[in-house]
Amino acid sequence: MGIPRFRGSARVALTGLASLSLVTGAMLAVTAPEALASTNASSSATANPYNPSTDHAYRHGVIPTLQQNAKMKSWADTHSTTATTGPETLSYGGGVNGVGVNDGKSQVYLVFYGSQWGTQSTNSSGDATFSGDQDGAAPVAQEMFKGIGTGGELWSADLTQWCDGPNVAAGATSCPSNASFVPYQAGGVLSGVWYDNSAASPSATTGNQLGQEAVNAAAHFGNTTAASNRHTYYVIMSPTGTNPDSYQGQYCAWHDYTGDSSLTGGAVNSPYGDLAFSNQPYNMDSGSGCGVGFVNSPGTLDGWTMTLGHEYHEMMSDQFPAGGWTNQQSGSANNGQENSDECAWIAPGTAGGAAMITMGTGTFAEQASWSNDTNACAISHPILNHGNTVTVTNPGSQSGKVGTAVSLQVSASDSASGQTLTYSATGLPAGLSISSSGLISGTPTTAATSSVTVTAKDSTGASGSASFSWTVSSTTGNTVTVNSPGNQSGTVGTAVSLQVSGSDSASGQTLTYSATGLPAGLSISSSGLISGTPTTAATSSVTVTAKDTTGASGSASFSWTIGSGSGGCTGGGQLLGNPGFETGSASPWTATAGVINSDTTSEPAHSGSYDAWLDGYGTTHTDTLSQTVTIPAGCKATFSFWLHIDTAETGSTAYDKLAVTANGTNLATYSNVNANTGYVQKSFDLSSYAGKSVTLKFTGTEDSSLQTSFVIDDTALNAS
Repeated sequence: MGIPRFRGSARVALTGLASLSLVTGAMLAVTAPEALASTNASSSATANPYNPSTDHAYRHGVIPTLQQNAKMKSWADTHSTTATTGPETLSYGGGVNGVGVNDGKSQVYLVFYGSQWGTQSTNSSGDATFSGDQDGAAPVAQEMFKGIGTGGELWSADLTQWCDGPNVAAGATSCPSNASFVPYQAGGVLSGVWYDNSAASPSATTGNQLGQEAVNAAAHFGNTTAASNRHTYYVIMSPTGTNPDSYQGQYCAWHDYTGDSSLTGGAVNSPYGDLAFSNQPYNMDSGSGCGVGFVNSPGTLDGWTMTLGHEYHEMMSDQFPAGGWTNQQSGSANNGQENSDECAWIAPGTAGGAAMITMGTGTFAEQASWSNDTNACAISHPILNHGNTVTVTNPGSQSGKVGTAVSLQVSASDSASGQTLTYSATGLPAGLSISSSGLISGTPTTAATSSVTVTAKDSTGASGSASFSWTVSSTTGNTVTVNSPGNQSGTVGTAVSLQVSGSDSASGQTLTYSATGLPAGLSISSSGLISGTPTTAATSSVTVTAKDTTGASGSASFSWTIGSGSGGCTGGGQLLGNPGFETGSASPWTATAGVINSDTTSEPAHSGSYDAWLDGYGTTHTDTLSQTVTIPAGCKATFSFWLHIDTAETGSTAYDKLAVTANGTNLATYSNVNANTGYVQKSFDLSSYAGKSVTLKFTGTEDSSLQTSFVIDDTALNAS
């Protein structure tokens, strides 16, 4: 909604109903969202005739200059009535085309409208700068929107109380637990910057022209569907010296949407669905009337960031006015106001007053916004998690090369069982996209470093996000591949040892391993050994990354379930017979001839005197080794074995292979490419076979030349 401006150096501390009525007066008598515009424009019985929004309904909640204030107050004193729920309580407007609030990852696009901005450059922070920007407002706006949801700031957390969705009744003053809430906007919200210098900005742009510029911006940024614009916001920034929608002497900014028929010139024809946008004049031209020096001295940009923040808060809580949260109390001096309107121009240092907000990108002057849940103006507010908690596992910084295909599975967890998560992303490198199941894929087309935010949302509207950088290089380099060990399981208090391996396309490289999401109590060494003793029963999404000395890296992701180790499992323990082959025969295993081996010189055992040696003939050959066991019901089961591979093959082609299966389902395939100097333990979660018989089978196949030996020892199928 609109932010007020004041003439001269006056600063007014506005607190409570009386002071708010001083600057706003009685406004709209709200009936239904669709009727709001016509009601405001035509109802002489309820609209304050001295309010600049009268006959300009799209200027939602605009607050006038001091000259108009006295006239408005005199009129409001004789026309306002007592509100029934509290003078500042906001109510839900029922939504416009199903939209009430911006309940996803907000995407803010800054549009520098008109050639009067001058010559564009880029500063050291990557922000667009302009020769005609006499006060340096452009880069500050960019850093502010980059900073929302960073540095632990809680100014924007006030938004997490607002909601929409079919479960929210029109007129509600609070949200049910099954509503769709505004999520905390972690990681910043700036999604793009466009300098539209195709023509000069009109000296007095109309509301319809501002909306049309939002449509032009949507086309520029490729947001050409209603779905792609569901959570977008286009800030139309006019240059110094212009007077968009005749703001000078009346107000400092307002927001609206393209479908509002009350816009001067009528609703905007948007082929891309309804678009949320704002009129952001270069309001430093209005001096202290629009907040210059309101918080700081000289404070040139105090009002600039306050008005940007004011309109952003209102767009988030009322995306397509007035389908979201507004004051709907007929006869109240606050009627028609939104959350930021009710806290405008409260002096710094007083309750609910403006203040400097520290974000990860800097410190910015901002004003408070109204909170129904605390019945006060909040400059800081706890982050509210409503019901379910969605946690996205951060995959860490990514890198790639132009022309090299990418496949990255992002995972997340939900505190509620049975939920299906839907993924989306902003900031992906050009050429990449994300599926609804969280798979990022495609082929990068442009060398650049991008700031990526992935959001997962469940069916209740709960969501979570993770942000990371993605660097795409224009040069070719090494390729690092991490071998996934498959899904893992264990129990609290039982020690773990799992060696993760990887390979590098360049010879002579040393890989350094790291991991995210490991179960509590476990850690990974730089050589890839995951060890420790689990302390907490939970299922974790683990990503292991290997990086070589050139900076090339690769990752593998898998789940790790830690059980409590108590109850439910009877008859557990080691289930395999002759697990180390120390009887000197196969039984109870079934094996092809010559597999059981006691040659400690050629292929020594991992422990003891015997092992199982598959293939190694250097001719076309197949060896098998299998055993069938029953896993007791209610047990967690982990199948493991130690594997050594040596080969006479060279290169990166898999000629000879070892397949590991459970009831015919492939658990893993190894080949001559995985040759190693010693034994490596492999482990697989077979808990899904509890209560069933399972046949574990190794099948080694060798081609017509050059031997590969697959040596297996110390097998185990532990149930607990």
